[in-house]
Amino acid sequence: MSDEKQLSSEESLQLITSMINKAKNSFYDSGISLLLWGSAVSIAAFVTYLQVQYQFSIGFDIWWLVLAAIIPQVIISVREAKIRKVISYDHTAMNAVWITYAITIFGLVAYQNMIPSATDAILKNEGWVLIKHYTSGTKPDEQIRPFTLSVTSIYILIYAFPTLITGIIKRFTAMIIGAVIAYGLFIASFYTSFKYDMVLAGITALVCWFIPGIILRTKYLKLKQKERNV
Repeated sequence: MSDEKQLSSEESLQLITSMINKAKNSFYDSGISLLLWGSAVSIAAFVTYLQVQYQFSIGFDIWWLVLAAIIPQVIISVREAKIRKVISYDHTAMNAVWITYAITIFGLVAYQNMIPSATDAILKNEGWVLIKHYTSGTKPDEQIRPFTLSVTSIYILIYAFPTLITGIIKRFTAMIIGAVIAYGLFIASFYTSFKYDMVLAGITALVCWFIPGIILRTKYLKLKQKERNV
């Protein structure tokens, strides 16, 4: 006969519940990353709109704020990896989705910055120039450099991609709704100028990431509180 203490049914249930809660916490998103990116992108977009609308400059490119957000994101990921004891298939899939998303965004940024210069070089080799002609005749024609058209619309479309996948896999309604709204804003951006595209991009970041991040963070803190009480 074993001398080990036999657990009662109630004690066994408590032990199993505690283990399940710890397993949940090991891969359950704390919501911090969504809050980080939702706030960074929305602030950058809204500030860009204000600069264009009211013709002022803050002295630097506000979108560097989004690039700088990579640093705290790396710190967050390392810390969460240390405390994560269970790596689920869903978590692996989410990592793949968001890594692909990040690569796509960086590719689009590179495209946005390199294509105008490349196009300008091609046009010069062909002996062409781009001219802005005012049909009203109120202003003289002026030479302009090539630029990418409606690239913000593409950003909005790409923002919806990982959001919808995450919402479906995690069965997280807030992110599914956010993605649907993003697709609607993408269509709306067909008919808006650049400054209003920035407003739409800011709203997209809020509905896709910031608001779902608040919901996740609230759930995460409640889960942590329950764990302390077990």
